[in-house]
Amino acid sequence: MKPVDLKFASVDVDATPLYLLEADGLEAWLGQQSVPVKTWVKGAGFAAKPGEALAVPATDGSMLCALAGYGDVAARKRGRFALAAAAARLPEGNYKLVSTLEGPELEAEALGWLLGQYVFDRYAEAKAPAARLLAPEGMNAAKIEAIAKGEALTRDLINTPANDMGPVALEAAASELAQAHGAEFHVIRGEALLDENFPLIHTVGRASDQAPRLIDMRWGAAGPKLTLVGKGVCFDTGGLNLKPGASMALMKKDMGGAATVLGLAHMIMALELKVQLRVLIPAVENAVSSNAFRPGDILTSRKGLTVEINNTDAEGRLVLADALAFGAEGTPDLMISMATLTGAARVAVGPDLAPYFSDDEGFVSALETGAATAQDPVWRMPFWEAYETMIEPGIADLDNAPSGGFAGCITAALFLRRFAGDVNYAHFDIYGWNPAAKPARPKGGVGMAARALLEALPEVLEL
Repeated sequence: MKPVDLKFASVDVDATPLYLLEADGLEAWLGQQSVPVKTWVKGAGFAAKPGEALAVPATDGSMLCALAGYGDVAARKRGRFALAAAAARLPEGNYKLVSTLEGPELEAEALGWLLGQYVFDRYAEAKAPAARLLAPEGMNAAKIEAIAKGEALTRDLINTPANDMGPVALEAAASELAQAHGAEFHVIRGEALLDENFPLIHTVGRASDQAPRLIDMRWGAAGPKLTLVGKGVCFDTGGLNLKPGASMALMKKDMGGAATVLGLAHMIMALELKVQLRVLIPAVENAVSSNAFRPGDILTSRKGLTVEINNTDAEGRLVLADALAFGAEGTPDLMISMATLTGAARVAVGPDLAPYFSDDEGFVSALETGAATAQDPVWRMPFWEAYETMIEPGIADLDNAPSGGFAGCITAALFLRRFAGDVNYAHFDIYGWNPAAKPARPKGGVGMAARALLEALPEVLEL
C-alpha cells in the first residue's frame, strides 16, 4: 500500500502571503496596513483566534493576502495545529507563510498543514483541502514530508477494513515498504510458526482462514540496534469470549500498533538514521472456529513461560509475547512495543494521549522532550511491581487476563515485560483512532507517539 505523498507546494508558483498572527500581535500588524485592509479585517471580526482564517481582497477583487489566527499561549494549550485549522478554511490556492515562528514551532505547524491534507479515498471519493503551502524557510522540508508520509501510511493501514487488511494484506504492505527502502524481509507463516517456536502467535491466529504470520524486516548495517514490535491483530472478534457488537465495531484498528511502527519505520529509513532497525509484526486475526483457543487453556510461550488463558479477548499480549522474546534474542540496544492493547488505557487518559511504560529515565526525559517538540503527546505510566502478583495465577506462570478489573493497562505492560528479557524496553498502549475530527487529524486512524519517538531516538541512542 503506497500512502499518498503529502508534500509542500512547488516553489515556482505564485503564492499568496499568509500571515500567522498571535492575538496580541493583531493590532500591531493592522497598524502597518492600509485603511481598506484595516476596514476589511475589523469588519470581518477577525480576532486571530486559533484556527481563524480570513482572505483579504485587493482593490481589483483578487486576493491580496490571507490571515491565520494563532491565538495566545493559553488558547494553544487547549489544542494543536492552529495553522492546519486555518488552512481548512482558506480558499484554493498556494500560500507562503509569513510569521515569527522558528525551530520546532514552525516545523510543527508546517507538519500540521500537511497532515491536514490527508484524505482516505479508497472506497469513496474524498476531496483534500485546496489550500497548499510552500515549504517555509528555515526548516527541513524533506524531514517534514517524510514524517507526513509515514503518518499517512499508518492512517491508510488502520482505516482499511479487515476484509482488505487481513494478515495477507498487512504482510504485503510491510513488504512494499521494505522494497521501497531496500530492507531485508522475511516472513514465517502458518504451521512453520510451530516449527520455529512461535506457539502463541500460531495459537491466536489459527482459527482464521488467513494463516497467522510473523513479519521480520531489517534495515541498516551500522549503529545502535533498534527493534520495533507492533501488534498486528487485523481483526479481533474476541475469540470464544466473543465481543458484543458495539465493542467489535472498531476492531479493524486492532493492528494500529503494527501500522504505527511501519509508519515510524518509514520515517527512520527515509531520514537515514544511523541505526540497525528491526521491525517485528505478529500478524493474525482473532477469529472463531472449531480450532480456536479456549478459556482455561494453558499455553507454553517461545520463552518457555506458561500462560493460563482466562479470556481469549486478551490476545494481543500473547502474540506480542512471542515477538518480544524473539526480539530480545537479538540483544537490541532499545526495544519498543506498540499496541492497541487495553481499554483501561483509554479510560485512564482518553484518545489523545499515548500512555507508555519505561524504567529508563534517560529514555523518559528524551521522549517527553520529543513529544513536546513534535506536538505528539505521551503520558508515562508505571511498571508497578506490586501488581506482579496479579498476573500470576498459580496454575501457570502467567495469567493473560487477571480478574478484578483494576490496573488493566499496567498488568498488561507487566505481562509483556516478562518476555522482553534484560534489554532496554518501552511499551506504548496506544488507541490509534480519532473519534472526532480535529485540526490535522480527521476522524479515523491515526499514529500516536511515532513523531515523539523519532525526535527522541537521536538522544536515546546517541546518534
